[in-house]
Amino acid sequence: MTTTDDNTKARPRRYPLLLLVALVAIAVDLATKEWALATFRPGENVDVIGSFLQFTLVFNTGAAFSLGTGYTWVFTIIASVVVLGIGYIGWRVRSLWWGVTLGLMMGGAAGNLVDRFFRDPAPLHGAVVDFIRLPNWPVFNIADSCVVVGACLVVALTFKGLNLDGTMVTDEDKAEAKTENPDADGEEKKGE
Repeated sequence: MTTTDDNTKARPRRYPLLLLVALVAIAVDLATKEWALATFRPGENVDVIGSFLQFTLVFNTGAAFSLGTGYTWVFTIIASVVVLGIGYIGWRVRSLWWGVTLGLMMGGAAGNLVDRFFRDPAPLHGAVVDFIRLPNWPVFNIADSCVVVGACLVVALTFKGLNLDGTMVTDEDKAEAKTENPDADGEEKKGE
């Protein structure tokens, strides 16, 4: 599926925007974590909006939902690959929305990566600082929120048909893709 044309080349690269969004996400995440560390004792619950929104300081050595607490180094490597991968893919971004989306995901992953590299108990094994609690949901932080919002935007932009280069997937592109891969629409191959 080819959507590159002169119009695409005329669009500016959004890499500076992607990096700016990522840096803002990292800065806000780190500032709020430092605030939480200075303000709350571990395990203390502070009602913000009744019991709907609370602040409680916890340290997470695992992944989302505190899964895999013994494998912190694995999550450190995965997060590093994600940040580097977005940095590489981001160079092709010419869409404002994709720049913001990938910037949020990169900033969120990097924010928690800073914790894993530099917080106790040791480099690559550091605990992520979480402090936002909602009912029936694990405690999280701003970096986690950035990753989740970014992932939701990826789904929305993909369904909308917006490419990284800022062009829209057209019906002709979809027909061309089906012609190139006739089994993509779920039809059985002949002779099976």
